[in-house]
Amino acid sequence: MIIHRGGCHCGAVRYEFEAEAELVVSECNCSVCRKSGFLGVIVPRDRFRLLRGEAHLSEYSFNTGTARHYFCRHCGVKSFYVPRSHPDGVSVNYRCVDEGTVRSVVRRPFDGRNWERYYPKGRAESFPN
Repeated sequence: MIIHRGGCHCGAVRYEFEAEAELVVSECNCSVCRKSGFLGVIVPRDRFRLLRGEAHLSEYSFNTGTARHYFCRHCGVKSFYVPRSHPDGVSVNYRCVDEGTVRSVVRRPFDGRNWERYYPKGRAESFPN
């Protein structure tokens, strides 16, 4: 495990998370991820730390309200969110991770449009990273 850092475009929101240098990212086709280009690196909540910017975050939820999407209210970038599949984790936007710590990336397609087919219990059993 190593420490990766990242944040929003304007720098108001900064975080760090622990994961391998080789990341597995979910390329989801749900309405939000598809439209925003989000590539998710899902980690347990205890491996994610918001370093600054909590006061600069706006929250968006829809459908069941389980997923909590956080956006910087200044630049509009969603650099992380709490996913419905892993409500005890955090999905970090790979596109917002600082350069220098990621050795390789594997993109894994995920059919988020048909989410319930994959997680009939309403949540995932494990974390991919």
